[in-house]
Amino acid sequence: MRTPSLRTIVLIASAAVSTGASAHLGTDSGVHHSFLDGLMHPLTGMDHMAAMLAVGLWSAMTARRVWLAPISFAGMLMVGALLGLGGLQLSGVEPMIAASLLVLGLLVATQAQLPSLLAAGVVGVFAVFHGIAHGTELAGGSNGWAPLVGMLVATLGLHLAGVAMGLALRSYPAWMRRVAGGLVAVVAVLPVL
Repeated sequence: MRTPSLRTIVLIASAAVSTGASAHLGTDSGVHHSFLDGLMHPLTGMDHMAAMLAVGLWSAMTARRVWLAPISFAGMLMVGALLGLGGLQLSGVEPMIAASLLVLGLLVATQAQLPSLLAAGVVGVFAVFHGIAHGTELAGGSNGWAPLVGMLVATLGLHLAGVAMGLALRSYPAWMRRVAGGLVAVVAVLPVL
């Protein structure tokens, strides 16, 4: 298998951080009505893309069970979305999403190795908050399932891209992996600035 060049990795990373952030909880005016809307949502928000890529990156760079954390994130994202669709509203969802980006970025940057179940639990907790935000956006709409399935497909695709990037970065110096994590951590503070 051919290892991607540094130029390819930089291009992917710059594409990930160049999208505009349009986070959650009403900021989209309820425009998620179709599968395609849900599919595009994680691809058009910097916070979504950074979180999903970071989970894949971190797993690929540090875990023996590379797929456990991404699958946990996707599953708990759906749990949170269903809770949000059901009317659950929590204060602090947006700060928790920002904290998830910061923590995930730091986990990638430090290449912290956690036991597999603990890693899956950490990303699972963060995913619930991401899911609640999405479910709350969709609550009261006529069809919440189609956009949720689209978001899940995009989430899994972004995890896969993160895993691929993480596996590719394994052959590069540690500083490059740390820079990738640092970029994710910076994304967490951009909406605050």
